[in-house]
Amino acid sequence: MPVKQKIAIVGAGRLGTALIRELSRAKYKISEVISRDKAASKTRASQLVKMVSARAATMQTAQFDAEVIWICVPDAEISCVAHELAAVHPSAIQKRSAKKPWQGKVVFHSSGALVSDELNVLRERGAAIASVHPMMTFVRGSAPSLKGVAFGIEGDVLAVRKAKKIVRQFGGEAYTVRKEDKAVYHAWGTFLSPLLLAFLVTAENVARAAGISAQDARKKMLPIVRQTLANYAALGPEEAFSGPIVRGDIETIGKHLRILKKIPRARSVYVELAKSAMVHLPGKNRRELKKLLDAD
Repeated sequence: MPVKQKIAIVGAGRLGTALIRELSRAKYKISEVISRDKAASKTRASQLVKMVSARAATMQTAQFDAEVIWICVPDAEISCVAHELAAVHPSAIQKRSAKKPWQGKVVFHSSGALVSDELNVLRERGAAIASVHPMMTFVRGSAPSLKGVAFGIEGDVLAVRKAKKIVRQFGGEAYTVRKEDKAVYHAWGTFLSPLLLAFLVTAENVARAAGISAQDARKKMLPIVRQTLANYAALGPEEAFSGPIVRGDIETIGKHLRILKKIPRARSVYVELAKSAMVHLPGKNRRELKKLLDAD
């Protein structure tokens, strides 16, 4: 088998941890994990490198000998990290010219909202750059697999080609996102996790009005939520859609709207989602339902 290129990870957080695990599983060599020069960050990096026999480093001590540098830091820090990397003295990067010290390197960042241009300072120094964003949520206490996860990729041709190859080799789904579509792409992702959670918390508040605690509501909600997602995946949205809207049950929906006046925020969510359902999903008595919802 051809030797796979070495990859350095900048950032020892949850995303960096997930990538290290998946890249190692795909037989990529992690050369170093580069963290901030703070005790907590350095401790995390030291723990991570034990998993993959890599070096733990800071920006001041890193060797930057990997062909691919993958930046896994919060969005607000990406440009700053890029400028720090660009300031690395050429002697720290083997066999690079003084004018183009990053020639031959590929640099990724993993922001869903920001385009690859955040790394322009490295492009000017010879690197090929791309944004490589996993459509996945990373929170404390959870370690999701990246197998089957979609990665939206945008940037220079060489870097995009490299990113797609890497992502596919650890089992992810790689596809191209146009630069001008990054904002709406990220809005889509926001619907899929944080706003989905906001909806579920709203549902907990409705349950509380029925005398059910939030903790008990979560337990009782999960079977129907899981089945709805399973139906959506197996049957598609139209066949998975059930309840009073698809039946055109105006009387029941009217009762919901009246009782939800006691929970105005939940009522607003209900009305807007019902209106969206009328546009995108099947249902009976649409004229009467539209009149009922528009009267809100």
